[in-house]
Amino acid sequence: MVFNTQCPSCHSDGMLLFYEVAQVPVHSVLLMRTRERALSYPKGDIRLGFCRRCGFISNCTFDPSLHEYSAEYEETQGFSPTFNAFSRRLAKDLIERYDLRNKAIVEIGCGKGEFITLLCELGENTGIGYDPSFRPEHYEGRFLDANTFVTERVTFVMDFFTEEYTRTPTDFICCKMTLEHIYDVDRFVQTTRQLAAANPDCVVFFQVPNATRVFEDVAFWDIYYEHCSYFSADSLSRLFQSNGFQVLDVYTDYDDQYLMLAAKPGPTHRPSPESPTQTGLLSADQIRRFADRFALVAGQWKGFLQDAHARGQRVVLWGGGSKAVAFLTTLGIQDEVQYVVDINPRKNNTYLAGTGHLIVEPAFLQEFEPDIVIIMNPVYRAEIQASLDQLSLTPQVLTVEDSLIHV
Repeated sequence: MVFNTQCPSCHSDGMLLFYEVAQVPVHSVLLMRTRERALSYPKGDIRLGFCRRCGFISNCTFDPSLHEYSAEYEETQGFSPTFNAFSRRLAKDLIERYDLRNKAIVEIGCGKGEFITLLCELGENTGIGYDPSFRPEHYEGRFLDANTFVTERVTFVMDFFTEEYTRTPTDFICCKMTLEHIYDVDRFVQTTRQLAAANPDCVVFFQVPNATRVFEDVAFWDIYYEHCSYFSADSLSRLFQSNGFQVLDVYTDYDDQYLMLAAKPGPTHRPSPESPTQTGLLSADQIRRFADRFALVAGQWKGFLQDAHARGQRVVLWGGGSKAVAFLTTLGIQDEVQYVVDINPRKNNTYLAGTGHLIVEPAFLQEFEPDIVIIMNPVYRAEIQASLDQLSLTPQVLTVEDSLIHV
């Protein structure tokens, strides 16, 4: 196991190690068709380091060779009305704010292609999306070659975005929930700058998890192996400024869970550690406080689940993605939770990586009749409560952020 002490963002030495979890699944949302595969899937260690110079946080033992991004990677949130409403609002906002009409758009890490398709349809734009996990069977179109699929407005390239693709003229570059999966973030943003270089008016838009919320709220379920990079508003701005971008805006959305940045090509500027670029600067004291509180929060949840199991209560998690994997594997929970529920039909009757919990559809709960439902993401509470009401179920409903003790 290699421990990297140099910051991947600003290249300063001496990352401050503050959080460790051993042997967690290296993938959380690959479809596990058998319980045996879910239990035996490769594992890796998380050792988070904090850069005291730029505020960036990285898994210092991350090994990208362990990853398997393919058509079996099922990351979409597109089955949720709550998420779809947010995506549509965001697309409309970007189109209005940056006049994205009849423009050329690139999305890096386009997933299943929902967002770039939305941008192109609403703004009558054309686009190129890069992602090895894209699935052409969900669209009408044709193959140009083995890795390139063309629809009416969007060309999908089933490949990682690399320097090979930086010669495409573009007006807008979008990258949502991808940068946190990249270890060498400095090089990745440099490559994005190469793509934007031909057009001084090109706007880039990045969306990443908001690390300030994660660490202030002790949201350990948002720390998992795929996410090797964690940004505050300040560290994200610094990264883009140091790679030749002028930052236009930094803000949060989706109940402060997402951190957004818009920028355009500009001069390279290396911010000094004495001059924070934004108010969202994570400090070493905040990081130490997270480390101190983690044991209390984790112990609270583990004790609650063990007590419920001892009473014979039936407990399910709602949300069969990375949060559930991180929650269960970090706590070392197995029998205390019986099932994991997810509305994505592609996940039905698959298994959760690491623990092997069966993922079921909501209708399954009518027969199972859970006593406790723990919601992995509080933003979906109203949507999930409505589903439980439709099923005539009245379990105790908690979200993963509900505080049972004050820490």
